[in-house]
Amino acid sequence: MGSGELKVKVARGVAWSIGEKVGTMLLQMGVSIVVLRLLTREDFGLIAILTVFSTFALVVVDSGFSQTLVRRTSPLQEDYKSVFLFNVTVSVALYLLLVALSPFLARYYAMPELTALAPVFFLLLPVNALCVIQQTLFTRQFRFALLSKVTFAASLVSGVAAVALALAGFGVWSIVAQRVLQMAVRALLLWWLSSWRPSGSWSVSSLRRMAPYSFSLMASDLFAALYTKIPQLFIGKLYTPATLGSYDQAQKLKDLPITSTMQAVQGVIFPALAKIKHDAAKFAESYRQIVMVVAYALFPVMAGMAAIAQDMFAVLVGRQWLPAVPYFEVLCLAGLFWPVAMVAYNVLKVKADGRTIFRLEVAKKAVLTVIFIVTIPRSVMAVVWGLALYGLLEMLINVAASLRLTLFTFGRFLRTLLPVAAVTALMFLLVRLTELYGPANDLLRLVLEVVVGVAVYVGLSALFRLEAFGEVVGLVRRQLQRRR
Repeated sequence: MGSGELKVKVARGVAWSIGEKVGTMLLQMGVSIVVLRLLTREDFGLIAILTVFSTFALVVVDSGFSQTLVRRTSPLQEDYKSVFLFNVTVSVALYLLLVALSPFLARYYAMPELTALAPVFFLLLPVNALCVIQQTLFTRQFRFALLSKVTFAASLVSGVAAVALALAGFGVWSIVAQRVLQMAVRALLLWWLSSWRPSGSWSVSSLRRMAPYSFSLMASDLFAALYTKIPQLFIGKLYTPATLGSYDQAQKLKDLPITSTMQAVQGVIFPALAKIKHDAAKFAESYRQIVMVVAYALFPVMAGMAAIAQDMFAVLVGRQWLPAVPYFEVLCLAGLFWPVAMVAYNVLKVKADGRTIFRLEVAKKAVLTVIFIVTIPRSVMAVVWGLALYGLLEMLINVAASLRLTLFTFGRFLRTLLPVAAVTALMFLLVRLTELYGPANDLLRLVLEVVVGVAVYVGLSALFRLEAFGEVVGLVRRQLQRRR
């Protein structure tokens, strides 16, 4: 594949993925607004505990094999079937284990409802395992438009069901149904659209060949998942379910734009960078441009949400959720660092071996362990400030390690990000001033804050001729011309 063709595929893939993620994010935000108004903070505390254990289990089910299949030059049918059987077997085993453990979890967290919810909620595991190979094949083929449509359709069906059940008074079951139905619709669509079926032979030796890299990735992802969910594990035990619900929803609302966008970007840039990993100059420039565009797109989103948090919560989800605002504001600060850290992590996955990635994760998690030991017993607010500090450290560690493997230098890295950071900071200050001196009405003030934020960010970008602004405008124009 030529460099021009690759660039077109990457741009088209990112455009489709981001378009789907934005659509899905807006859909999920609409569903969340309705459901948050109808359910209690305690209900979301229950879901937070179940989500912790399903997150760990989903990492183990995949075990890094799907990423290995994307990375390999020419996987065999035997490889695909072997991974499929492994995923299904492990998912069923983990489902049975978690359902058996649910009464103990219910007693430990003093949440008796967990026993009834767990057998339905943990169906996520076997259902997800059924469509991992189809997802992998479409990713290798750069069929991101199709994947985007599947994800949006699954989100739409499950979102409508969640709202209907919440309005009908089903309470926490509406969220359980949404999670399981979303995965089930996605699996059905991927099977229907894919021609791959688990036919032919399989072998343990195929798994053994992929295992060193796959298990190293799994260990890294498991570490990441564990440390992402540690606060929920301990907040659920040490504090009230309402406090856990406030923290967890602050985390989720912060994650809606950032996780959606980064999943879209990572799904495209990992296979794309893997194809040019031997061209050092092209790889370094691609790395720089990706960091620049990602920062330009997400810095203002995270800073802007922090600036309008008080009015956003009051207007959209109701004043009963205002206790979550301080957590949300600080978590958005941590969200400024995560996108850059994830881009660097993808570079490491392409250029470094699995053991190097694992050692870096161990070092980072050692730092995070100290942060949690210090902050968790003090207060939830101490935890979120600790997470902001860790976000900065993780970004610096990932970037430093990735720069050693490329021609992209730290000086160019700073020159790439500083203009975007400066414009974002000016936007944040002006939005905060709008909050202080704007209209008394919450809704009018929120609308004015958003208008000011967008106008200031775009206006300053054009005024100072930011390279990132020009790159984004160029990408949009090319996509529009291609559609015509």
